[in-house]
Amino acid sequence: MMGAPSAWLQRFAPTPAASALDVACGSGRNLVWLADAGWQVTGIDRDMVATASLRRHAEIIDADIEAGAWPLAGREFDLVVVCNYLWRPLFDAIKSAVKPGGWLIWETFADGQQTIGRPARPDFLLQRGELLRVCQGWHIVAYEDLFEGGVNARFVQRVAAVRPSPAA
Repeated sequence: MMGAPSAWLQRFAPTPAASALDVACGSGRNLVWLADAGWQVTGIDRDMVATASLRRHAEIIDADIEAGAWPLAGREFDLVVVCNYLWRPLFDAIKSAVKPGGWLIWETFADGQQTIGRPARPDFLLQRGELLRVCQGWHIVAYEDLFEGGVNARFVQRVAAVRPSPAA
């Protein structure tokens, strides 16, 4: 079952809709929301069962991006979305997929999550300020690093950043 799209994405997705990449799109909660909003979406994930129903909404690339070459080399998007996914060796590839002047909207689990649940491995948890360091030199529109209580309590870090355009 597909959950609600990221509130962070809904808040910061730029307009007008253009091209978007959803990294590790899973069952497509963000991908479908973007497609319904008029975006031309590309989704990438290794779980072909999860992405099977998404092909009517978007271009789907079936790939294990942790084990193989980045399949989008040379392609750029107006918006790149990463939610609940972290694989540090892909930081540069993900950033290079954002067009100059384009947006990166990223949110995932942060250090502290291991004290309340999964994921618990440090490989899958952002360290304090890590997304700010990843986006160094970009225009940071918004950033959060916090604990969200409630039913689905979690430690989370989020950034909405714009890639600088080359000097004219």
